[in-house]
Amino acid sequence: MQLHRLFDLSGKVALITGSTKGIGKAIAQAFAQAGAKVVISSRKEDMCKDVAAEISDAGGEALAHACNISYKDQLQALVDATLNKWQRIDLLVCNAAVNPYYGPLAEISDEAYDKIMNTNVKSNLWLCNMVLPQMAGRKDGVVIIVSSIAGLKGNNRLGAYGLSKAADMQLVRNLAVEWGPANIRCNCIAPGLVHTDFARALWENPEAKARAIAAYPIGRLGEPEDIAGAAVFLAAPAGNFITGQTLVIDGGTTIGSYA
Repeated sequence: MQLHRLFDLSGKVALITGSTKGIGKAIAQAFAQAGAKVVISSRKEDMCKDVAAEISDAGGEALAHACNISYKDQLQALVDATLNKWQRIDLLVCNAAVNPYYGPLAEISDEAYDKIMNTNVKSNLWLCNMVLPQMAGRKDGVVIIVSSIAGLKGNNRLGAYGLSKAADMQLVRNLAVEWGPANIRCNCIAPGLVHTDFARALWENPEAKARAIAAYPIGRLGEPEDIAGAAVFLAAPAGNFITGQTLVIDGGTTIGSYA
């Protein structure tokens, strides 16, 4: 296979949640540049339209559809809109997530815990169950769930979020086993600390940011574009023999310590 075809997504339709900013937007832009038609989705319709317009102005194809992933009917409407537009979904990226609580597990409210687990895990399962059957009908499809290194390590402020992200890693393992015979590949990406609005509380304070950077052997925090290339790799023919895995992209922070 020629090198450029290893990363070619031409003709593919990609549905990406949480794709109006940060990692999700970077993935959508990268997929479009690789030839995919992309569905831009987040809670705010105006932001969806703005990002879709950016991609269209750059020569890509994009559909904007607002959706709050916490609501099953809105997820189904998102899937239906995509199928009505392009008759298929080849690539599903579950990127949208929430973290309404920072602090020890001993103090988390039931409401915050349920919101984290329902949004970050159950909603991903809902969406996969809506999308994967039509992939199976063609014997072709890819699912990528954006997890986090919080799912690999204990943390005194991100425990519940880490639980949800560890569950996402197990979710792709199960999906890979269940849907592998239909030639559907399912993988996780686990980023470290990335410069996004979602993670702003972890890096906006200069002293906290300096402490975080000190734990990264590569000497910097991540950028959304650092994650996008890996998503293209997993979605494209280059990743055809990879399934049920979690790809850690963290500047080396989980493999070393300066303590």
